[in-house]
Amino acid sequence: MLRYAAGEAGAFDQLYARHRSGLFRFIQRQCRERAQAEEIFQEVWMNLIKSRERYTVAARFRTYLYTLAHNRMVDHFRRQSGDPLWIGGNSEEEPDLIAGLPASRADEPHVRVLSRQQGENLLRLLEGLPVAQREAFLLAEEGGLSLGEIAEATGVNPETAKSRLRYAIAKLRAGLQEVVA
Repeated sequence: MLRYAAGEAGAFDQLYARHRSGLFRFIQRQCRERAQAEEIFQEVWMNLIKSRERYTVAARFRTYLYTLAHNRMVDHFRRQSGDPLWIGGNSEEEPDLIAGLPASRADEPHVRVLSRQQGENLLRLLEGLPVAQREAFLLAEEGGLSLGEIAEATGVNPETAKSRLRYAIAKLRAGLQEVVA
C-alpha cells in the first residue's frame, strides 16, 4: 500500500489481486442482493483509491481494508433504514453459493448431497447469528483477521471481539451438532 500511495500504479493491481476474493465474499455474505455486494465492494476500492495519499501504517493493510469495508457496510445498511445484514440466499438473481462448495472427497453422489446439506446448514446457522457475531466470524474466516485486527476493523475493544467470535463459534458448533444428532 505504501508503494501505491507513493504513486506506483502496479502496486494497486497486486493489492486488488491479493484481497479481492476474500473481501468480496465477506461483503456478499452480509448483503441481501449481489448487486448490493458489488456496489459496496466497488465503493470500498474507490475509498481506498481516494484515500491513498493520506494512508499511514497503523496496522496491517488487510485490517485497514476490512475496516473500510465494515464502515461502508454500516453506512449502507443505516441508509437502508435498519435493513439487517444477511448471508447468502436462494433468490433467482443470486448465484447458488452452495453449489460452488467443493465436495470433500470424490464426486460420489452421496458425498455431494451430504456436502451440500452441510453447506446449507452452515449458511442457515450463519444467517441466524446476531449481526455483530456474524461479522466477527466472517472477518476471521473470510478475511483471515486476528482478534486484534477484528477489534480494530469493527471499532470495539479486543475482549468484545473475542467474545463475539467465541459466541459465534459456539452457536455454530451447537447448531451443527443438532443437525448431526
